[in-house]
Amino acid sequence: MKLHRTLAGLGGAALAACTLVGTAVATPPSDGPSSSGRGPERDTAAPSGRTFAELVKAAKTGPAEKTSDGAIDMPTSYPSQPTLRTYDPVEGDATSLNGTIAHSDLAPALTALMASSDRVSTQVVGQSTQGRDLYLVTVTAPESRGETAQQTRWREEIRHSPAKAAADKKLAAGYKTPLWISANIHGNEWEGTDAAMQVITELATSDDPAVTEMLGQHRLYFSLSLNPDGRTVATRATALGFDANRDMVTGATPESRSFVATAQTLQPLYAADFHGYTGVLQVEPCGPPHGDNYEYDLFIPHGFALAEQVEADVVAADIEGNTYLDRSTGRTTTEKTGSIKIPYRDTPSGWDDYPPIFTAQYAAYHGAVTSTVELPHGRTGSTTTPANAAINTEVARVTMLSMVDYVADHSTAMLADQIETFRRGVAGEAKVQLTEANVDAVPGPDSWKELWDVTDDQEPVVLPRAYVIPVGDGQRSSSDAEALVDQLLFHGVEVSTLSRTTSVGGVTYPAGSFVVDLHQPLRGLANTLLATGSDISEKLPSMYDISAWSLADLWGATVDAVGTTTDGPVGATRPLSRVPSDGVLPKKASHVAFDLAGVEDFRALNALLEDDAPVWLLDDGRAVVGPEGLPAAADAVVTYDIPFTAATRAEIAALDDATELDDLTVAYTGGADDVLALAQLGFDDLVPVSSSGVDAGAATATTGLEDADVLWVGSTFNPGAAGRAYVAQWLADGGAIVGESTAGFSAAATYGLVQGTAVRGNTRGNGIVAVDTPATSMFAAHPQDASFIYPAVWFTDLGAGTDVELSYDATEPFLAGHWNDLSGPGQDAAAGQAAVVSGESASGARAVVFGTSPTFRTHPQGAMSQVATAIFWATSD
Repeated sequence: MKLHRTLAGLGGAALAACTLVGTAVATPPSDGPSSSGRGPERDTAAPSGRTFAELVKAAKTGPAEKTSDGAIDMPTSYPSQPTLRTYDPVEGDATSLNGTIAHSDLAPALTALMASSDRVSTQVVGQSTQGRDLYLVTVTAPESRGETAQQTRWREEIRHSPAKAAADKKLAAGYKTPLWISANIHGNEWEGTDAAMQVITELATSDDPAVTEMLGQHRLYFSLSLNPDGRTVATRATALGFDANRDMVTGATPESRSFVATAQTLQPLYAADFHGYTGVLQVEPCGPPHGDNYEYDLFIPHGFALAEQVEADVVAADIEGNTYLDRSTGRTTTEKTGSIKIPYRDTPSGWDDYPPIFTAQYAAYHGAVTSTVELPHGRTGSTTTPANAAINTEVARVTMLSMVDYVADHSTAMLADQIETFRRGVAGEAKVQLTEANVDAVPGPDSWKELWDVTDDQEPVVLPRAYVIPVGDGQRSSSDAEALVDQLLFHGVEVSTLSRTTSVGGVTYPAGSFVVDLHQPLRGLANTLLATGSDISEKLPSMYDISAWSLADLWGATVDAVGTTTDGPVGATRPLSRVPSDGVLPKKASHVAFDLAGVEDFRALNALLEDDAPVWLLDDGRAVVGPEGLPAAADAVVTYDIPFTAATRAEIAALDDATELDDLTVAYTGGADDVLALAQLGFDDLVPVSSSGVDAGAATATTGLEDADVLWVGSTFNPGAAGRAYVAQWLADGGAIVGESTAGFSAAATYGLVQGTAVRGNTRGNGIVAVDTPATSMFAAHPQDASFIYPAVWFTDLGAGTDVELSYDATEPFLAGHWNDLSGPGQDAAAGQAAVVSGESASGARAVVFGTSPTFRTHPQGAMSQVATAIFWATSD
């Protein structure tokens, strides 16, 4: 079957049928320097036009109809054609500049399609940050309730009973294999949406028997626009200022959480996400290094063969204005060379599938063969031109139809591979590293094999039998542990709890401890989320993006890897569907106390202070709430699940010497990472400041600092003479500085709060570092063993009064990621050096500076709690 040929003449007419043309508008602002679909740049665009309370709410919004495991409730029969909410056109909509479809036109177009075809269904699977609906369109032959229920049972059988599924002849004959195409997660990469609408229209209206047959055997899913807010205003980032295509593990944005939930629910055989722009059509699979936890022998054969078919079909389509790859030079050309770019074949390094933070790389851990697709013609100014948009749309349309063709022709073999992926997980087989020595034995398409060499080898993975997340005294932070488990459940990872106290490897774990047994279908996802990872610094000169991301190391919870995958079970367990609540407020207690160890603890603390509750911070890392604060504490039990205990006599007696905390106003410099991290910690009185603003407002005390208790320095802060004098007086009057990296150190040193030298490591170096906490550190009550750097900064030649609060491990400072010495000092130079320092001026003003990267994309949640600790320490009397 060749749909791209059968439907070749319908593209323009189909688009015209589903597109409403807007009016011309002024050019919207540019999104910044990056024009590719992926890249290592740090998010720097600060959100605007929304209160910080709204930002926090948006950051916590989940996908529509979220169930306990994070999946989405699907229709009970097809077609499912609800009434869609419509949106007013937006004045200045960027799509009017290149002739692509506006988000406000999607609902009317889909409504018209559903009215004319019983093959088309639409559901809303979430909302964007600004509240626009995120659409999932299903194109398939009609199904009764019974038929849809049977499809659901088969999908669950494939995942949870793969050995049975492999032998199920009815499943093999009747399962409608799913293919998923998504687009526009980068808002200023438009044309995938338009091509998807064309393909949907073509499939909905075609009377070709081949199309009818195909739709009876498959479900085609389309996520039309994953970032409609950015689409509307021509920004790569979401309205939170975040790149959602770096957010699949962390889930800081509602857009990425919707994608995660959809990936889990659909369980596609193949998933493709459409981006732009790289000068020439680019279709993954990727080059090295390859993700450690993929079953790559089940991923690469059809992944590469499909990309080769797309290449052949797009070349054969001879699209006017399209570009091609000159493989002899690696350059883009208008000459019809017969080649597109396939990174696995054409990009030895720099376009890898190592981190699971991207759409395609994440979806692969749900059993799919996946690809990021980059369209050729880039932006001129803020948008693509109408002519180039039309070329990109046609290239995308042919690519999508070619993909459908390939999956339709090879779905039996691809389904067998998906089932085998899940079977290996459920059986707990040892992970087999794909190397030069065993590639010849891999069945299936084999054109990929001649391109595999030692640089492609995956890192060896020795799977534990399970990860145990203890409860009780062995847990650093119960709130961080619960947040981690909630995140695992959202990703579809199976978690259970110990039925009784159990000893594993000489360690005793209390009943109720959480267990992530790697005998489960999504073991690759579970392990990539929890394993530390590998140090791949010597594997290649630099990485495309981050190289380590472990939730176990970076989210503040104690997590132990136990046994090996071929061991027996760790003990009797009960399946977990929701994190159990442990919040409690003791009766008849005059004062109550709780640990300040995790992010949720600090959110609760800030809520208590917002409600004017009297709260004191003790040296042991606990907070005590006075009698007047008990009603607010009761609210914190409900909202934040805080397990208060009755304060002891010793704790109450200690209040005379303890610091009573204030509800803080935090001024800040920095970007989306900084403001969202602060907001997630519960600091809701946030004031943006800048060097120029402080200079301009120094004479009239309108700098933004006048009502602030502390300044968070996340980017350069270097006012002129007048501004410096104002800041110095503000510090003398009780202000404080907390910040990160060389910018934070420079600001603190300028005002005499710290002394020393800040040293920046290789600017591309990133990953998980081992850290040591001195006994006298402000972090000593709830120490952590690891942190994240991108890049690492350390502090030397410290002067009197500058104290080390955290240091890089003296023996093995770098645990996982990529950090060499090709463009700056390497990891060995950081060994034993100060990673976080504090200081105090003669006036009593305090500062804390992080050399780690505690707010990076809001991912290192454990380090974020250290930021809160530092802020309250710096503002204490």
